[in-house]
Formats: sequence, C-alpha cells, structure tokens
Amino acid sequence: MELISMVIIVLGLCLFEIISSIDNAIINAEVLSTMKPKYRRWFLLWGIIIAVFVVRGVLPFIIFWMGNPSFHFSEVFTAAMSSDPAVLSAVEESAPVLLMGGGIFLVFLFFHWLFLEPKNYGLMGEEYIEKQGVWFFAVVSIILALTVWFSIRINPMMAFSAVVGSTAFFITHGFKENAAKMEGKMLEGGSMSDISKIFYLEVIDLTFSIDGVIGAFAFTMMVPLILIGNGLGAIVVRQLTVKGVDQIKRYRYLKNGAMYSIFFLGGIMMLESFGAHIPKLLSPIATFFIIGYFFYLSRKDIKRRESQAEV
Repeated sequence: MELISMVIIVLGLCLFEIISSIDNAIINAEVLSTMKPKYRRWFLLWGIIIAVFVVRGVLPFIIFWMGNPSFHFSEVFTAAMSSDPAVLSAVEESAPVLLMGGGIFLVFLFFHWLFLEPKNYGLMGEEYIEKQGVWFFAVVSIILALTVWFSIRINPMMAFSAVVGSTAFFITHGFKENAAKMEGKMLEGGSMSDISKIFYLEVIDLTFSIDGVIGAFAFTMMVPLILIGNGLGAIVVRQLTVKGVDQIKRYRYLKNGAMYSIFFLGGIMMLESFGAHIPKLLSPIATFFIIGYFFYLSRKDIKRRESQAEV
C-alpha cells in the first residue's frame, strides 16, 4: 500500500474515532465534574493508557480473530501484523464473515439513532422518521432476514455473522441504556464513590469504543493502521474531555455526521462481504466529506444563533 494511501486511511480512522466518540467525551466530562481533582487526574492519566493500549489495542485483535477462526488465538497477533502473502490470502478469504457482522452492527446502530434517539434535525425527513419510531424494529428485522437469506446461499458463516452482529448491537445498546440511567443518578447527587465512577467510565469507554473499532474495518483490514488511527483518535477524545466539550456541544450536527458515516461504512462492509469491489480510499474520503458537510451545517447554525442573540 502506498504511503499516501496509508496516511489518508489513518487520518480517516482518527476523524471517525473522534466524531463517533463525542457522546463518550460528553459523558466523561459530566461525570468527572462530580469527582475530586485527585481522581480526575488519575482517570485522565491512566484512562488514556487503558483506552489506547488496552481497549483499542486489544479489541481489533479480538475482532480479527473472530473473523479468522482458522488462526489459533496465540497466532492472531502475528497474523494480524504479518505481510506474508499466504497469511494475507487467508485473511482475505475470511474477510466477508467479519465484514458482514460488523456491517449489520453499524447499520442497526444508524437506524436506532434515526428512528428512536433524540437529535438535532440536520436533513429533511429526520423529524418525520423519528415520529415513526415504532418502525425501527420492523426495519432492522427485515434487513436481518434478507441478509441471512442471501448470505446463507453464499456462506453459512456469513449468515451466522449477521446474526452475531445484530446480537452484539442489542447487547451493547443495553449497556448504553443502563449507562444513561446511572449517569442521571450520579449527576443528581448519587452516593457512588469516585473510584466506582472511574470503573464506570472505563466500562462506558469500552462500550462506546466498540462502534469505532468495528467501523475501522471498513477502512482497512490492516490492524496496525487501525491501532494507530483509533489510538490517535482516543487521545484527542481525552483532550476534548478536559478542554473542549463545551465547544463541541455547540456543533449540533456533528453527531448526525457520525451516524451517517456509520451507515455508509456499514453499507460498504456488507457490500464487500457479498463480493463488491470497493476502492480502498472510498471509506476515508466519504467520511471526510460527510463529517465535513455536517460541520459546515453546524457552523451555519452557530452563526445564525449568534446573530439572533445580538438582535
């Protein structure tokens, strides 16, 4: 792979990790505001180490191994880092299984946001769709049924991977729902200790990081690039937690950009699993374009609100 392509992929991964982790940064900042300075410093130091080197350092290998079960678990690290043509060929052959599960996970994530989650309406039709929220379960069920139907004729493991992807979505969604309830109790003056809050934040970080790590495989199957891109993104998110959350909140439509990127990446993963040949740079370039567009909408919204405030 040419150096410039690798740089574009890493930058795309970093941007995607940052934007998809905005909610995580906001939760971190709000919970940290209820903690003593000593524990805040501890979280901001060791939290970065855990987020970058443990969570985002281990998850790609676990996902890689799940998509390549022919490798013994002790061989996963070597295989993921290898440039051996035989190893690369084996990875390429098993990629559809990994991509299918990841694609379903991301597509479900997008439709849940589109139908059921509160949002700032950035595109025409979003408000109407949210009012039809009950249709979320029908839509994702039909998507899963059709995906399994067409996958099972090609490779039964692809069909099983689609089911695993949907299962992973509902499990992680359950954790997020519980996290939202716990956050509300803490901000209302709950009795949770600062150490418990640190453990809570680490669990939340693990839950939110799954989205970014799974989406990373739409950019590349090269785990070293995923580690670099996601790691840099995680460091930026930690800095935003400390300094920039209030500024980030002003950009109302960045979350929209993250979710439309997730939908696009999920679609690419599913198409690739069915054998479609997608240019390698399409994912990062599309991510830059989608997020750039919603950044532009956010800037327009900020200027509009500022001009109204001056009147």
